[in-house]
Amino acid sequence: MDSNLKNKSIQINSITKGEICDRCLGRHLSQDIPGECNSERGAYVRKNILKHSEDLKDNSKCTICFGIFDQLEDIVKNVIDTIEDKGVEFSTFLVGCRLSPEIMNKEDEIHHEIELEVESIKKEVNREVGKLLYQRLEKEVDFDSPQLVIMINLPQNKVNLQINPLFIEGRYRKLVRDIPQTKWPCRKCKGKGCERCDYTGKMYIESVEELVSPQVLKAAQGTGSKFHGAGREDIDVRMLGRGRPFVLEIKEPLKRDFNFIELEKKINKHGNGKVEVLNLQMSRKERKGAIKTSSTDTYKTYKARVKLEEDVSRVKLEVLESLSHIEQRTPIRVSHRRADKIRKREVKNINVKQIDNRTLELIIACEGGLYIKELISGDDGRTQPSVSSLLNIPARCIELDVLEVNI
Repeated sequence: MDSNLKNKSIQINSITKGEICDRCLGRHLSQDIPGECNSERGAYVRKNILKHSEDLKDNSKCTICFGIFDQLEDIVKNVIDTIEDKGVEFSTFLVGCRLSPEIMNKEDEIHHEIELEVESIKKEVNREVGKLLYQRLEKEVDFDSPQLVIMINLPQNKVNLQINPLFIEGRYRKLVRDIPQTKWPCRKCKGKGCERCDYTGKMYIESVEELVSPQVLKAAQGTGSKFHGAGREDIDVRMLGRGRPFVLEIKEPLKRDFNFIELEKKINKHGNGKVEVLNLQMSRKERKGAIKTSSTDTYKTYKARVKLEEDVSRVKLEVLESLSHIEQRTPIRVSHRRADKIRKREVKNINVKQIDNRTLELIIACEGGLYIKELISGDDGRTQPSVSSLLNIPARCIELDVLEVNI
């Protein structure tokens, strides 16, 4: 017999005064005895190494786990009852546990005194409960992005459920002007409500977020939501074409099974001709970050109506076709919230239509991150070249629509 195994077994038995179950005994000797089951390891040691020990107590007594492993069925039943009481829908889960200081301290004492590096009791509890729940619930265990995290306080057998967010991806079209993408708190009262905002706490009565989120939040029975867009258009700009990609995050959803066709209809009815959504589908947490950082990696197409301060001939407008490589210093209008730097962007194509001697319609395909209003006005020379500088006539954008966001 391995003398090292025998010495460890005797030391563990001595520290626990023989009050140790087969599981805990086997776990602490898992590096010395082959196999996958700690109970079998412990039973082997009890029968073949410690059988003559005067301290060895009944297998049902354990000064480490306090009989937790004998209560696994009760623990699992309590978890399932809690989930059913809450009415949580999920397809993936992960189990975690919090153990009392008495349990952790005793295990740490053994590890320290014998210098053991073995699986902790927490990992074994999580694994064994997870295996039983997998069998009972027929749901998958997910270590990376579980929809439901089950936390069990032991030995009290108290269950807490952490319902992770739900992510839905789609595109939105903003069909009217003067609506921001997300809720905009009043600058004066910071959302508390004051005379300036007519006690709404908001700069604008509604937003794309507020027209889209309520129907999803209601369907998911969540506690809150957050809107993540692939960039954003100005408040006075419409978002047309196939719409702008977005991810809607729903916090603590009880429901995850949706008929997206019906959900789109409800959202679009609620949008009342102002906002509509399309291509709704389930998404993942990673898409939230990818969507938010994708706006400068794509190209966009805009339609701009431009007013000139002087008459212009059709021949002179041909110079606008030379718009290509643009150097744009952070525009004055956003300098309070954007880093002051020069951005290099590309105009891929521009189509010029003359409405009258002082009005133009421009269709501009360009790299993401290019400020179109400043491309037209020049922004006091901060954008070079610009429509104004090429025509040598002051120009301003009076209407702007986004026609395409290509991601």
